[in-house]
Amino acid sequence: MDQTTGATPGAGSPPAPTSPFAGMDPEMCANPQPVFRLLRDSEPVMAVEGVGLVLTRRADIDEAFRHPEIYSSNTDAVDLGNIRPLIPLQIDPPHHKKYRKVLDPIFAPRQMALLEESVVHLVNDLIDRFVDQGRVDFSASFSVPFPSQVFLTVLGLPLDDLPRLLTMKDGIIRPDQVTGEDYGSEAMRAYQSAVATSIYAYFDDALDRRQAEPSDDLLSRFLEAEVDGERLTRDEILDICFLFLIAGLDTVAATLDCMFGYLVHHPDQRRRIVEDPSIIPAVVEELLRWETPVMGVARVALEDTEIGGCPVHKGDGVMILLGSANTDEADLPDSHEVRFDRDVNRHLAFGGGVHRCLGSHLARLELRVALREWHRRIPDYSLAEGHTLVYTPAIRSIEHFPMVFTAAP
Repeated sequence: MDQTTGATPGAGSPPAPTSPFAGMDPEMCANPQPVFRLLRDSEPVMAVEGVGLVLTRRADIDEAFRHPEIYSSNTDAVDLGNIRPLIPLQIDPPHHKKYRKVLDPIFAPRQMALLEESVVHLVNDLIDRFVDQGRVDFSASFSVPFPSQVFLTVLGLPLDDLPRLLTMKDGIIRPDQVTGEDYGSEAMRAYQSAVATSIYAYFDDALDRRQAEPSDDLLSRFLEAEVDGERLTRDEILDICFLFLIAGLDTVAATLDCMFGYLVHHPDQRRRIVEDPSIIPAVVEELLRWETPVMGVARVALEDTEIGGCPVHKGDGVMILLGSANTDEADLPDSHEVRFDRDVNRHLAFGGGVHRCLGSHLARLELRVALREWHRRIPDYSLAEGHTLVYTPAIRSIEHFPMVFTAAP
C-alpha cells in the first residue's frame, strides 16, 4: 500500500470525493500502459485519498469481479446524480440476476446482428458528408455522432434529439468539465443532479409516446418485457434507459477515438485491415485490450476483507484499473505487443463478473462495421500536420481529431 498519500481507507471522516484520474497529464492519458506497468511493479494495491484502494494486477481485479457480494457497484460506489440505482449495473446479486434474465436476450448477439444493415447505413451516411473533402475532424464528424445515432435508432427516438442527448450525457459523465467546477463540489453535484432529472423526464415522455404507439424498437421491448412473470415498472425502465444513455453514447465514441488514434500512428497495421478485412473482429478485440478506453470501474467494499495482501475496510472505495489488467504481463506474457492474430483474448475492456457490460454485443457490432466501412472507403489517412492528439482522462476520448485522407476510387 502507498504510505505517502496519508490515506487510511475506512478510518475517520471520509475525505471529499475526487476522481482517481484527476492528476493524469495528457501524456499519460495518451499512453497509459507504461504507468500501469510501473504501478503493478511498485504499488499494485494503492491507497489514494478521496478514492480508496486502486487495483492494478489482473489477479486482484479478477478476485474483485468474482465477489460482487463484497465489492459492490451500488450507488455508494458510483453516484451519478440518479435518484435510484441504475439497472442492472447498480443492482447486486441476487436481485441483479432477474434483470439480466430479461435484458440479456434483448441484447444477445443474434438480436444485435439484426441491426447490422441499419448500422451500415448510418456509417456510410456520415462518411458521405465529408468523403469528398479530403479532410475531417474524426471526433466531431464521426466518432461522436455515429454511436449516438445508433442509440437513437435502436430506441426509436428522433435523430433530431442528438444534441439534447449529448448535452445530457456530458452533464452526467463530465459535469466538472462542463461546469468548470471542482469534481465533487456542491455546484458540480447540483448541476449533475439537475441533468439527471432531465434524463428521467425525457425518457418518461418517450415511454408515454411509445405506449400510445408501440413500435419495433427497444423502448417497446422494454415496455413488453417481464421479470419473473411481471412487467418491468415504469421506474425500472427509466433506470435502464438512464444507464443505456450514459453507457451507450460515450464509451463507443471513445473506443473509436482510441482505435483510430492507434491506427493513425501505425500505418502498417492499418494496411493489414485494408488488405484483409476478415481480420477486423480480431482487430476490435486486440485494440479493446490494448487501448481500454474506459480506464477503470468503481466498487465499494461491503465488509472488511483483504486483497493483494492489503486490508480492505467496509465502506472503502475500490477502483479497478481495467487497462492495467489488460496489459498485465503476469497474465499475458506478450501483453505489450499489439497482435491481430491472437487466438484467445481474455480482455476486460467490458468489465468482468456479473456486471460485465450489457451492451457489449451492440458495441462490438458498431466497432466492426465502423472499421470495415471506413477502411473500405477511406483506406489512406493521417493526422493533420502539426496536430497532437489529446486524450481525456478516465474515459479516453479525443475532443479534436483532424485527419487528412485519400478516399478509395
